[in-house]
Amino acid sequence: MKKNKGKVELRYYDIPQNEFLIALQGDSWKRKYGSRDKLMHFHNLLEIGVCRSGTGTMQMEQEKIPYRTGMITVIPPNYPHTTVSSEEGECFWEYLFVDTEKVLQTMYPEDILFQQKLLEKIHKSAYIGYEKDTPELSGIIHSIMEEMRNKPDMLYRDCVRGLILTLLINVARLHADPRTMPDGGLRHKNGFDQIRPALDYIRINYAQPMKISAVADSCHMSESHFRRLFEENISMTPVEYLNQVRIKKACELIRKTGSSMEEVALRVGFTTTSTFNRNFKRVTGLSPYQWKKQPDNYESRLTDCNILIEKGW
Repeated sequence: MKKNKGKVELRYYDIPQNEFLIALQGDSWKRKYGSRDKLMHFHNLLEIGVCRSGTGTMQMEQEKIPYRTGMITVIPPNYPHTTVSSEEGECFWEYLFVDTEKVLQTMYPEDILFQQKLLEKIHKSAYIGYEKDTPELSGIIHSIMEEMRNKPDMLYRDCVRGLILTLLINVARLHADPRTMPDGGLRHKNGFDQIRPALDYIRINYAQPMKISAVADSCHMSESHFRRLFEENISMTPVEYLNQVRIKKACELIRKTGSSMEEVALRVGFTTTSTFNRNFKRVTGLSPYQWKKQPDNYESRLTDCNILIEKGW
């Protein structure tokens, strides 16, 4: 199987069905960052990070920002970044990855326009600051992390659901407040930013019939220019990227549902089972039926194809 050597890597976090987020916490996140994560990466979810200890550098697209203990980062989906520890030793970061759309759809099921407006504000830009600068936001983050760390009783999900909404509203306010943005808000200005609308378009519409010309339109550019810019930044064609996103979704359905392969193929956007089977094997190296029997293979297989899949825990 051919491995794509990309400039950036999509890290796709798989949230359990009954949750709105996953929390990456504990001693396993005390490590030397950057030693194995040499590529920039972006996520399918909103990432919230807290630096518990250590120093180093955050690479945010073209900007390098020093970090130290107490830093908070809020990074929207499809925003390239990476974390590199200083030479002194290990750092300790803890993270929340939030499915913003799922939260808003659940909280405001009848008000789609409000969902969209709030989502735009939350995903407007990345924020980097320190706990002392945003004590309310920091307090909410720590409350969520403690609930997820201890899960004291069966009510923790209800507690976390309310805290998440409060967190998202605070992030939206943070981005709407011009006093917080000159130093804390980071905006894209390079080629990746120009194709970011296409990543959002594919993420939302992957299950629908899709022409690359329509994806290019989402970026307000010609198809030829879009194809060139997309491949320069992602190191794969738009069709290859679309198929990988579809196959990732197919893997989720195979693991979580009892749907037939024909149903899975249709639900992720493939019009024929033969096309689905061909693309599934091209991405994972396995047939869908082999995959179903060996689900633990999915993380390493998809890493080879520039999509790193992380299980929720």
